[in-house]
Amino acid sequence: MALGAAGGGGWGADLLRMSAATMDRMMREIRIKRRKGRSATAMSRRLAGQIPIPTRFEDVKGPGWLEADTVAHRGESLAGALAWSVTFTDIHTGWTENRAIWNRSSRELVKRLEEIESRPPFDIEGFDRDNGTEFLNHRLCRHFRERPAPVEFTRGRPYRKNDNAHLEQKQWTRVRQLLGLDRFEDRRLTPLINDLHAQEWRALQNFPLPSMQLIAKSRDDGHPRRFHGLPRTPYQRLMESPKVAEETKDCLRKKRRGLDPFEPQERIEVKPRAISRIARRKTQRPGHPSVRQLFLLRQRVLHHTALRQKRFSRKDAKNAKKPEGRPLTQGCHLRPPKLWRV
Repeated sequence: MALGAAGGGGWGADLLRMSAATMDRMMREIRIKRRKGRSATAMSRRLAGQIPIPTRFEDVKGPGWLEADTVAHRGESLAGALAWSVTFTDIHTGWTENRAIWNRSSRELVKRLEEIESRPPFDIEGFDRDNGTEFLNHRLCRHFRERPAPVEFTRGRPYRKNDNAHLEQKQWTRVRQLLGLDRFEDRRLTPLINDLHAQEWRALQNFPLPSMQLIAKSRDDGHPRRFHGLPRTPYQRLMESPKVAEETKDCLRKKRRGLDPFEPQERIEVKPRAISRIARRKTQRPGHPSVRQLFLLRQRVLHHTALRQKRFSRKDAKNAKKPEGRPLTQGCHLRPPKLWRV
């Protein structure tokens, strides 16, 4: 049944007259299609066979091996152009860099990589990522292979998130907790997000905040046991590594001495709010309800449906004749809620 096909109230009036069962029935096909979750990774098979799959990350003994992945700021839909966040994590030290790109552009991704490599605490030796088209392309392959010291370019197995385990654990803490689940479809947000990632967020996550790393695993009587090292910051692991040059260590020491952990935290509380205000102002179009308004509307429909069912006793419901075909508007007498006029 098409919403808004009859009557002068439009699709909003039809939605008001819906019962909860009708909503579930109309959304059944969509829920079945999305039962496995919404993945934004589209695999490119043309280059997949030319890029090897690493087998052992236990051989990584120093900084320089990066894992990379993207997060879509899509809201409730992947349709249209939107902003994406890219996360780069060093396997050995846990040093993490975040950047924002527009619409998974490989050209813009290479620019963000060049920006990160221009002030790195270490040289990149390997680059491992998933099978998305933003990574599996000729431009990125040339960026890593056509240089005096080529970088080893690898990929994970399809549909195996644990291949990038060092990175996947940071997607929520480094991206979602900072920027939320809003939809970013305004291109002006990309430089604002990059400024936040490159300044305050980079300093706060890599210098003062410690983390634990897995050292060994064993299995006793069928029960897995994991052994973690002492909490260390990425900065401390870099200072202990012999692969990092002394000049780089001196620069890192100066940055750490001049860093007040509370100063970037105060700015972090302000910048994401400004980003969120711009994103919601862009997403909210006149005449179209937001996701929160639709959620409140559905809760109100469910509340009125429960109140209406309580008016009939079990005896009356048993003796009542079942209609041959229940129309969409039967038994629903709801006024349009005030939230539509907000």
